[in-house]
Amino acid sequence: MTAEVLIGDGDGRLSPHPLRAAVLGEVHARPFTALAVPARVLHFAFDTSGEKAKADRIALTKFCESRGLQPPPSNEKHHRASFGTTMLRWEQHSEFTTYTWEFTADPVAMPFHPEASSLASPMRLVPQPGPLLVAVDLHALPDDPPRTAPERLFDRASLAVAENSDGAAVYATDFQPGPSGFVRVLVIDRGMAPERAGALVQRVLEIETYRTLALLGLPEAQRLGPSISNGERRLAEVTAEMRKAADLAINNRLLQELTELAAEVEAGAAASLGRFSASRAYEEIMTGRLATLGERKVGGLPTWSSFLARRMKPAMRTCTTTEARQSDLSLKLARAANLLRTRVDVELEHQNQELLKSMNARTRLQLRLQATVEGLSTAAITYYVVGLFGYLVKGLHDSGQITVEPSLVTAGFVPIAAFSIWWTVRSIRRKHIASED
Repeated sequence: MTAEVLIGDGDGRLSPHPLRAAVLGEVHARPFTALAVPARVLHFAFDTSGEKAKADRIALTKFCESRGLQPPPSNEKHHRASFGTTMLRWEQHSEFTTYTWEFTADPVAMPFHPEASSLASPMRLVPQPGPLLVAVDLHALPDDPPRTAPERLFDRASLAVAENSDGAAVYATDFQPGPSGFVRVLVIDRGMAPERAGALVQRVLEIETYRTLALLGLPEAQRLGPSISNGERRLAEVTAEMRKAADLAINNRLLQELTELAAEVEAGAAASLGRFSASRAYEEIMTGRLATLGERKVGGLPTWSSFLARRMKPAMRTCTTTEARQSDLSLKLARAANLLRTRVDVELEHQNQELLKSMNARTRLQLRLQATVEGLSTAAITYYVVGLFGYLVKGLHDSGQITVEPSLVTAGFVPIAAFSIWWTVRSIRRKHIASED
């Protein structure tokens, strides 16, 4: 398929968008193929998430090349290969891959005979791509009552039967694995063309496949249930303790516990987000396939839609409820942690204020002590300066240079020395204060 568009006489071309070819080809990625009734179809779906999908494509390419068949193109996710009267249809999806083997069936054979395990030997020719998710044994037969009566072939307690919109076909199953592990599906042909039979069979197989994939979210929800319940219980206990806690150490401990609990919940939510989203998507696809069939009741038996709605809805609601509980618990934990963090911040601010008050008191006391020390220092320095001055005056008096009594001169010098020293110390202190400011 080309994405280019020719204009004019064919010499001109319009450059396409890089994704145009992929978008145009998507609606043709998994076409319906004609199926001649009677037919037997064995359908397998394997988990090929991650690198397993790449390995599976390589294995299928080698398998086709070894038998001289055309391998699947590197960009295609759908491929058909013929092995005589047996047809293989291979499809690769985002997290799973399907192998569908179509066999020509004996028109007079009893339904599901021979056993599916004896027909599944071609699946051993290819390495198993990954863990098996789906195994379906579908038998399409012409209408031949009572040989094809569903009530005789399936468990009546879980039997679901419906006919398509115009009554050209009836399809039935009990959704239970048989002795060989295959879920058996009977399709009764009432005059369908091969193309329509192929479309019906493909939709029926997709319903069973997507039903199984949608239910993969249930074990995850059951696994997370006790953890979420424990988180909800512990949150209630912590919030009750928060109402009584008045000590900063207790609030810090509660905040640490809330943080660890929130991290645990967020880890669980991150791990299950993809699974729950996939389950919702698969359920929507399955519901869409059922709606396309246009089911009509057959007798008093439940249709596939009513049976699956009754049996699957509780499981899907469990997944939805678990996801909602996770989200709600995460939000409540965030609110409680913010509230507790605010309380801790307020207590820290209060402690800081008390600490500042204590520091201010110490500073005032230090200033008083400093003033006292300055006074004592002034007195001490004055004493020593006056003493030195006294020695100087006494020496001058003894040498005859002055005649005034030394004690009188020294006494007169005392206030001058005291004032000078006090003024000097005061100036030095003011200079230091100014430099600090």
